Amino acid sequence: FQDLQEASNGFKNILGQGAFGTVYSGVLTLEDEEVEVAVKKLERVIERGEKEFLTEVQVIGLTHHKNLVRLLGYCNEHNHRLLVYELMKNGTLSNFLFGEGKRPSWESRAEIALGIARGLLYLHEECDTQIIHCDIKPQNVLLDNNNTAKIADFGLAKLLMPNQTRTNTNVRGTMGYIAPEWLKNAPVTAKVDVYSFGVM
Repeated sequence: FQDLQEASNGFKNILGQGAFGTVYSGVLTLEDEEVEVAVKKLERVIERGEKEFLTEVQVIGLTHHKNLVRLLGYCNEHNHRLLVYELMKNGTLSNFLFGEGKRPSWESRAEIALGIARGLLYLHEECDTQIIHCDIKPQNVLLDNNNTAKIADFGLAKLLMPNQTRTNTNVRGTMGYIAPEWLKNAPVTAKVDVYSFGVM
């Protein structure tokens, strides 16, 4: 925890805030090389605790795909739960699409959509443990230096406490992007991500 506190300048440089907690930028020395990282300080994590957290982190840590944000490490010390990711310099897809400046070309948008689709296919069908994201939206897609789309926050839905959701029901996700089965209490499958992807 102390290493990450120092690496992120005392958790001062906020990159953003989301359903799972606050993200800070930082610099870590990995194998004699300075690497820019994003440190996510998890809040409202499941209280069943350590075992569940470690299981989920291991599942996330085993994933490797060019369209997923890479988990570099984590902290599980006392009541501190932090995840360390590679830093995505170009920020969120929502900023890219709706922020100030020139709108991206259709070719660029199509490439981003394909990248997200490839990432979802990997999570749903190519992982040993199927991962359903539960909150696909432009704020959870990050862009690297080359504007390659990378899905963020996958696998974290299981870590949230059941009552810590975006809405007042047991729905996971964000209004406007959530699939109808959430509202009907129907079984949730990978199709909820496909629906959200379609909306996005």
